[in-house]
Amino acid sequence: MQTTLFSSAEQKLVELFSIHHISENLQKTDTIEPLVTAIAMSDFVFQQLQKQPDLLMEWLHNIPMLSDAVQYKNELSQKLQMIDSEESLHKILRQYRYREMAKLSYLQSNYLASPQQIFETLSDLAETIILATRDWLFERLCQDYGTPMNELGEQQELLILGMGKLGGRELNFSSDIDLIFTYPDVGETVGARKSIDNSKFFTRLGQKLIRALDEITLDGFVYRTDMRLRPFGESGALVLSFSAMEDYYQEQGRDWERYAMIKAKILGEDLTNINHKYLKQMLRPFVYRRYLDFSAIQSLREMKQKISREVLRRGLEDNIKLGAGGIREVEFIVQTFQMIRGGRDKILQQRSLLTVLPHLATLNLLTSQQIETLKSGYLFLRQVENTLQAINDQQTQTLPTDLQDQQRIAFACRSENWQVFLIQLQHHQLQIRNIFNELIGEDDEQECSADEHSQSLQLSMWRDILNYQITQEDVATNLAQYPVEPTDYSAIFHIFSTTFQEWIKRPIGVRGREVLRKLLPVVVDQVFQQKNYLTLLPRILNIIDKINTRTTYLELLLEKEQILPQLFTLCSQSVMIAEQIARHPMLLDELIVQNSLTQVIPLEEYAITLQEYLIRIPEEDEEALIDALRQFKQSQILHIASADILGVLPVMKISDHLTYLAEAILGAVVNLAWKQVSKRFGIPEHLAENEQDFMVIGYGKLGGIELGYNSDLDLVFLHNAPENSQTVGGKKAISSHQFYLKLAQKINSIFNLNTSAGVLYEIDMRLRPSGESGLLVSTFEAYEDYQKNEAWTWESQALVRARAVYGSSLLRQHFETIRQNVLGMARTSGQLVEDICNMRAKMYAHLSHTEDGRFHLKTDLGGITDIEFIAQYLVLNYANTYPQVAVWSDNVRIFESCAESGILSLEESEQLKYCYTTLRNKVHHLNLVNQPAIVDSEEFERESRYVKSMWKRLFQREANA
Repeated sequence: MQTTLFSSAEQKLVELFSIHHISENLQKTDTIEPLVTAIAMSDFVFQQLQKQPDLLMEWLHNIPMLSDAVQYKNELSQKLQMIDSEESLHKILRQYRYREMAKLSYLQSNYLASPQQIFETLSDLAETIILATRDWLFERLCQDYGTPMNELGEQQELLILGMGKLGGRELNFSSDIDLIFTYPDVGETVGARKSIDNSKFFTRLGQKLIRALDEITLDGFVYRTDMRLRPFGESGALVLSFSAMEDYYQEQGRDWERYAMIKAKILGEDLTNINHKYLKQMLRPFVYRRYLDFSAIQSLREMKQKISREVLRRGLEDNIKLGAGGIREVEFIVQTFQMIRGGRDKILQQRSLLTVLPHLATLNLLTSQQIETLKSGYLFLRQVENTLQAINDQQTQTLPTDLQDQQRIAFACRSENWQVFLIQLQHHQLQIRNIFNELIGEDDEQECSADEHSQSLQLSMWRDILNYQITQEDVATNLAQYPVEPTDYSAIFHIFSTTFQEWIKRPIGVRGREVLRKLLPVVVDQVFQQKNYLTLLPRILNIIDKINTRTTYLELLLEKEQILPQLFTLCSQSVMIAEQIARHPMLLDELIVQNSLTQVIPLEEYAITLQEYLIRIPEEDEEALIDALRQFKQSQILHIASADILGVLPVMKISDHLTYLAEAILGAVVNLAWKQVSKRFGIPEHLAENEQDFMVIGYGKLGGIELGYNSDLDLVFLHNAPENSQTVGGKKAISSHQFYLKLAQKINSIFNLNTSAGVLYEIDMRLRPSGESGLLVSTFEAYEDYQKNEAWTWESQALVRARAVYGSSLLRQHFETIRQNVLGMARTSGQLVEDICNMRAKMYAHLSHTEDGRFHLKTDLGGITDIEFIAQYLVLNYANTYPQVAVWSDNVRIFESCAESGILSLEESEQLKYCYTTLRNKVHHLNLVNQPAIVDSEEFERESRYVKSMWKRLFQREANA
């Protein structure tokens, strides 16, 4: 078979002779046989000889030698001196790299250099090209922007860390190069018309360097350049100063970054250069601990398990690097000892694997036989890897299926045929795997069922990819195990990618990141088993986003298994709850006790429960008290909403609880404000002990006992102070009327104070006498006079839903008397209808802009506003004759009292109640998901039609009367 390989190469060489017009005497020299071998082993070499006839002539005259490599720096320097544009730079770099790589392939194919010599020379070539390119670009940038300097006037330079195999001088034939850019000090450029700061200068230099190396032009590329190993990965700055880099590795550096830094080399390293010396000293403590660091074993074991799962996930079993007994396992063995003992045994603080290996025997960490086994296996695998990649200058570590390529591998490894090669390969891999398992091994796993193993594997697969380097391919592979629509894969990837790019910038800390690493797989595994995964995923990630710097909460989610299922249920049903928990993570505590979330406080106990909750706060700490009020409200709303979502309470009861909660908080706010104001001004002199003579009236939804989750509070303040009364017992005496004004202002400010826990309630005071132009607080006498003599019809409508929500029983009775007297006043029915219809028309014109086919549950005709207007009309029109209809402030009981009074039939009353509660129930649940109160018009067409018919019957009948 190999005969075919070489005969084909001979034909290709003849073709080259013909194309390049090579004389016959050159076609019969001793250089022909090695030339045929080089072409036989590499299509890349043949392509370069086609493109560069001078290279063919050079090889026909002189066989390439390894010693040529020492000329890299001088040769490239001379070539770059001749150019004056970046375009020319790109062309020269590509031609030079291809020419020199072809020479190294020639040497490799003809056994003129060992595998170690090849990968060391490949690394030297890359380092030379990178540094020469940097220096050429640096000079050009200095001409444009000036020279970067620090505050001491010292010139700054771009230092490049070569990572991975480049740093270890172990580069593959077609490796990517992993780089990190850094510079010593902040400062700015000098010597140009306009200075720029050093970070901008070096960022531009870094960008140009990457482009020079990585961009694919007509001449090809130089090196695929990977910058993802830098601090914060792709989200981080391209170039960091020494101090920024030091901060990152001290505060956020992770085990895999320690592992990567073992190989880090300052390209062009010169320890007489103070910057090189400082950078090396700065990084050493991060990589090498002073003590024996056995925790590294577990970290490396987990890294290897991750790679093993990647092999399984991507079908890489024939990968000589990542597969069992592959190159990576040899690297893991050596770097495990470096991470554990490198801090104490300084001879291990070296980048080259083959340099470190013998020291492991010296330190009695491995036997001489194990060292020899690992070295021979490693060099065998590297020979295979380089041969594979030299075929087409492609990065691959997978054994070929092509027969010709199999022949090439067998020839390179001096095997008689492919089958013999496979036996040799398996021998090396088995020996490496045995040593790896003996030293690093796998966790001792308890026996588990097939299902448990499958679940554990699935969680591990998620753990591997849930980071800022996540790819769409990885997401798709993992999601294939779940009932997720493939059309949703892209959206899910976008959610993950956006989230992780944000997180990489956060100061999460080592412990927090470790908890996140365990928590996220559990979360996403459960999320993707839900039907509404696209709704749930961003809501849950948003909560985790808000707590990811608070490790205690992350641990709470991880360790308390009962929390996540409850959290999923609530967040899937309500974006309001999801956002509330995200804003106030303390609410997670409410989920710890199973089923306690739907347990709501009895209505009559809200006030006393709140009182007990506030006892722990010092009375003089006003801000803490206000914060506690907000926390109490948020906690109780979570319970109420949970009971709502899970169907424990009907909508009417939900409103009752929200209303009683608001009243309890209102009472606490009034008392807090009273203490604050009276502490400074004393109390009105007309008051008896423990008396306040102050009342709060709730209008709208609060008055109607119909509060929703997002309702504001419509309030009016009343007092009974005599005209000439003063305050006594304070630092400063003021009139009692001023006292109540300051009390009202203080109440308002407490409600509106925006603390870390948010605003308590939005307060609306516009329903007070004379509206916004009126006094903030009125006397009972003034209030009654206004309602009887000056109030507009719409203000009387508002009074229908008014109710005393704070004050003594005596004051409550006083207010109720005023209210019923005002509502029971004789009215001209025709005028009342006209006023109400005009107000409704005005509201409709201003508030209802619903598109065709849609129905606004509140403001459209036939909606909630119409039902409320009907109730208000019935009270205002009939209370003079039937006083009982003015007793209640809520619509449901108003309709019931109208039926009892014969104003409505029982059927009409029941139908209006049904329509009202049905529409309110829908609004309630739309609130929970932060949606507007708009639905398809067909959904409540029957209810809307009935309300319209009642409106027509009541108002048109009266208008015609």
